[in-house]
Amino acid sequence: MTKKIGFIVGSLREGSYNKKVAQTFENLFPETVEVGYLEIGQLPFYNEDLDTEGNVPQTWTDFRNEAASYDGFVFFTPEYNRSVPAVLKNAIDVGSRPYGASIWDGKPALVVSTSIGAIAGFGANHHLRQSLAFLNMPTLQQPEAYIGNVSNLLEETGEFPEGTVGFFQTITDAYVAFFNKLTN
Repeated sequence: MTKKIGFIVGSLREGSYNKKVAQTFENLFPETVEVGYLEIGQLPFYNEDLDTEGNVPQTWTDFRNEAASYDGFVFFTPEYNRSVPAVLKNAIDVGSRPYGASIWDGKPALVVSTSIGAIAGFGANHHLRQSLAFLNMPTLQQPEAYIGNVSNLLEETGEFPEGTVGFFQTITDAYVAFFNKLTN
């Protein structure tokens, strides 16, 4: 039976390193896993006043319905001011509401942080993990997925070198084993 993993990229930039990392990860999953991307840039900021009958933005409803169809999630995040981008936090908030109807509950997660800096998005990675713990999303602990100095990792072709892809494969394999243990 095919399992569905949702990819959520916290960077909206066209040439985003996080998108490039996500695209590389996508090709490393086994054939038994279907990967899909959830778009988050179109979501209005969460406002509980809008989350009432007749007022819910259609984009929230569409996002919640699509996200609910996935069995697990991989979050790819840059670091903005030692935390996650507002667009990513907003998507998490939209999916967690209304209270008691979270689409995230119990779904296995992986957090991958990517940065041009040496710290590799450590702050964003751990802030995101705090939210996921509260949302009851079991999150892969090891290996940790920090991709630092990402601009120096890419080859002239725009692809990652074999050693980096091998590291990505190790992370992917660990997540798939973790995911399977929790969902079988």
